[in-house]
Amino acid sequence: MSLVTHDRIFDGLADKFEHGLYGTPRGAIRLAVLEHVLPNELPADGRPALDVGAGLGQMSIWLAQRGHAVTMVEPSRDMRERAIAGMDDLTVTPVDATWQTLPERTPGPWELIVCHAVLEWLAEPHAAFKQLATLLAPGGYLSLMVFNRDALRFSNVIKGNLDKALDDRLEGLGRGRRLTPISPLTDADVREWIAAAGLSLKAVTGVRIFYDYLAERDPPAEQLEKVIELERGYCQQEPHWRLGRYLHYTLYKPETAS
Repeated sequence: MSLVTHDRIFDGLADKFEHGLYGTPRGAIRLAVLEHVLPNELPADGRPALDVGAGLGQMSIWLAQRGHAVTMVEPSRDMRERAIAGMDDLTVTPVDATWQTLPERTPGPWELIVCHAVLEWLAEPHAAFKQLATLLAPGGYLSLMVFNRDALRFSNVIKGNLDKALDDRLEGLGRGRRLTPISPLTDADVREWIAAAGLSLKAVTGVRIFYDYLAERDPPAEQLEKVIELERGYCQQEPHWRLGRYLHYTLYKPETAS
């Protein structure tokens, strides 16, 4: 359970995300793995898509380039404006909303919802997940990615934070420019929520299962290509996917769901 009582919204951090995450091997690997698995898991029929917590808009762009009309939800003004600036003539509609206001601002039902690296920044991630499941149309798909609590524990042990790991004090405090999630989730958490919502799990993927444990965090291009090859090759293989820094779930809402 999160120790923070309010959601984390990233006002004033667009530069940090653009250059400190997406402009680094971490961001390149994350996008490379998603681009590897999503075309085989999500519908390619151009159905309207809702991108919740879109950040700098990478997934909104990816979807729009594949023919989807995208509604991009992002509550941080500077993140939203930065995303819009890079979209040229793509069919993307930006919306200023939080997960709590989605039913009023983007009522749906939606045949495709994307929510990547959002739940771990919320004080009530389960409530937000249930909201997404409610907005999803029968026959619709949810692309969900969360920050993996088990990988965070493993990382803390490697760094020598043994007391923190033993006490399970893994949550961030949501302060300043630090980017430790306030509500990291386990695979068991997510699977329990999936079952309770009546959704079907189509695939699970570990994202960044090797890179975070490398001694060289800024490898030369040739080595980075090999790391990406390994990440793609093992991202859905046991037991490797379980230690991905992020876990991605492709979910489907059966036609008979209420």
